[in-house]
Amino acid sequence: MKLLVTGGCGFIGSNFIRYILKKHPGYKIVNLDNIKDLEKKNNYRFVKGDICDEKIVLKLSKGADAVINFAAETHVDRSIKDPASFVKTNVYGVYSILEAVRRNSIKRFVQISTDEVYGSISVGEFKEPDPLRPNSQYAASKEGADLLCRSYFVTYKMQVVITRSSNNFGPYQYPEKVIPLFVTNALENRKLPVYADGLNVRDWLYVEDNCSAIDLVLHKGLAGEVYNIGGGNELTNMALTYAILGLMRKPKSLIKFVKDRPGHDKRYGLDCGKIKKELGWAPRRGFRAALKETVEWYEENTEWWKKLKG
Repeated sequence: MKLLVTGGCGFIGSNFIRYILKKHPGYKIVNLDNIKDLEKKNNYRFVKGDICDEKIVLKLSKGADAVINFAAETHVDRSIKDPASFVKTNVYGVYSILEAVRRNSIKRFVQISTDEVYGSISVGEFKEPDPLRPNSQYAASKEGADLLCRSYFVTYKMQVVITRSSNNFGPYQYPEKVIPLFVTNALENRKLPVYADGLNVRDWLYVEDNCSAIDLVLHKGLAGEVYNIGGGNELTNMALTYAILGLMRKPKSLIKFVKDRPGHDKRYGLDCGKIKKELGWAPRRGFRAALKETVEWYEENTEWWKKLKG
């Protein structure tokens, strides 16, 4: 099978490529991006480019059996300050890929979305058919992409599938995200900025578990369907912060409460019964063990994250 992966140098995309090359060594992957430590593999090549460049996406997708799109602007704080770049990449970029998939008659397109398109929920869990009520510019741009995908399925009968996952964590995550930010700040004995009272709730999913779910959706998911993917590890931001400091044996005095960001969702919740029942997926990694492994990865790979923070 030949795959075009867009956004494969990002956090989830890079882990997905590593997962696929290990599980399906006979597959060939073209990555519209770059992963340095995979460049020498015979069944992998990268191309530096932008998903908004319709010509390059059309060219690279020709002959592919499937396209998986991880490419996105994802940081909520930046989306509040600069919505334009999020709309361009997350909406127009997905349009560019969908057109290439349609014109090249590609069998399958998997769009990687987010639980944030549902908005906040105080109790209970969102199911896939529930209304979408995004509250940040990032989430709104991802909803726009999801709706475009649905329109291409309905209008052109394209084999489009969408995944919506909860907060991912693991190796190779950029240090602007909360877990790598807190871990790397703690390693440098810098403050850990916690929004407001720290009681916002998130569900945490180890990235390799997400990759296994996406692999299942790629091969077995039904066209036109959405699949929620969650880890079943709900924590307040304060509980997460304490867990990180405890694993690193760092003092709670490193915590610094900061002003809350506008439109900060209080809680996300996903009902993942569909993917578990229909595709037989379940997360394999326990949160505590996976968090410990993640902390150790950042401790052992200081050169990787220091240049990014710099």
